[in-house]
Order: sequence, then C-alpha cells, then structure tokens
Amino acid sequence: MSSNQGKVSREIRGHIFLIGLDRAEKRNAFDSHMIHDLSLALTEYEDNPELRCAVVFAHGEHFTAGLDLVELQPKLAEGVFNFSDEVVNPWGTVGRQRTKPLVTAVQGYCYTAGIELMLNSDLVIANENTQFTQIEVQRGILPFGGATVRFVQAAGWVKAMKYVLTGDLFYAQTAYEMNLVTEVIEGNNQLIRAIELAERIAQAAPLAVQATLHSAHQAFLHSPEVAFSNLQSLLSPLLASEDAREGVMAMLERRTPKFKGK
Repeated sequence: MSSNQGKVSREIRGHIFLIGLDRAEKRNAFDSHMIHDLSLALTEYEDNPELRCAVVFAHGEHFTAGLDLVELQPKLAEGVFNFSDEVVNPWGTVGRQRTKPLVTAVQGYCYTAGIELMLNSDLVIANENTQFTQIEVQRGILPFGGATVRFVQAAGWVKAMKYVLTGDLFYAQTAYEMNLVTEVIEGNNQLIRAIELAERIAQAAPLAVQATLHSAHQAFLHSPEVAFSNLQSLLSPLLASEDAREGVMAMLERRTPKFKGK
C-alpha cells in the first residue's frame, strides 16, 4: 500500500511505514507544506496500532538541503509557524512527541533541519558520501530543531560548537565519530539497511519497544534518576501482557514469537 500527499510519500509494508521526503526538485528543502505533510505522516504512524517502526528517507540525490528560508523566514519572523498538539512534531522540540521507533536514512545533502530531524530519530543510517552542515548562524537564525541541545549531547561541547558556530561541512565518517549516526554504508544502500533494521525492530514486542524508548527518553531529556524511578511502572504492565507470555512460550518452544502488541 502506498500513497503520496503533498510533499511527503507514504508506503505501508506490513508493520513498517516508509515516509519519503518528496520535493527532490528543490533538494527536499522544507517549506511549510512539506513540514505539515511530514507531521501528518508521523501522526498517522503514531496512531496506527498495526505500524511498529517507521523509516524516514528522501527521494532523489539529497536527504534535504534544510529549510526553504525564502518561504519560511517571514513566517518564522512573525512567530506564526507553530505545531499543533494534535500532530507529531518531527523535531521533537515542542508539542506532541513520538513514542514509536524511527529509523532515518540519509544521503547527499543533510543540512540544518535535516541534521535536527535525524537527531530526533532512534537510528540513523548514512551513505558514506553524505555531507552535513549546521549553518543557521550564518543565515541569522537559531537551529530550527534544537540542534544546540541534541548535537551537544551527542558529540560533546567542543566538537559540536565547532560545527554549530562555524557552519563548516563535515562528512558521514565524522558524523559517525561524533555519535550523530548509527552506521555508515558504502554505495547507495542506506535505505536498504534502514529497512532491514526497521523490520528487525518490528519483530520485537511493540509494548516492550515503546517502554524501552520511553525510559531512554526520560534519561536523555531529564535524568537517569527520573528514568530509574519509573522503571517499575513500565515493567509491571509488560510482565502482565500477552506479549510477555508469548515471548516466554516462544523461547521454551524454540520458535519465533508472534507479538500482537497486547
């Protein structure tokens, strides 16, 4: 099943949801329509109980050249560009947050808002020739998706500041060394690898995956102490779930478990 709405394509493959940035003629630069469509796609993923993992990728040679400032800058300056609490925020800075796993495949240009989108993912697969830049300060604006937070947390202060303050280009291997990407892939195989990982994640128990993400996000966004204090409240419902019983039975019977998310 596949469809295309506006600037973002959608395709359902079993429990996997493929979300494609589809403005290749503009190097997938984000205008307001594309941001809106991406939010709707992520909301569709979040609200569909049959979907267990999503992959964000891009049509064409480039992941994204970042924001389309010609179209967006007046709206940003007027403060009229906001996210509704009813839709998932792709950058995870304010509003409704994603609770299901997200894998991102990047290639070509992965600039500004593209870096910030992948930093709000759980796994990032980068083509070896992907080039990155966080050049907002050279355009007179602040990183759109909170890269000053996630970039610094992932790479460390001195490494992050070099690129956030100068806007210098860096490549996939450097991104990997700074913990910004999960894997660097040779050839044009980043999407294939991302889907492979998404399929493996989708085979796991959905409730356990979401609880694991929730705990990790609490530690990341708040503190390890907050995450530790909530472990029991996450674990108890899992132990009572049908999936937990299925997982144990499958182990004893030496077969692949069939999880239902219940």
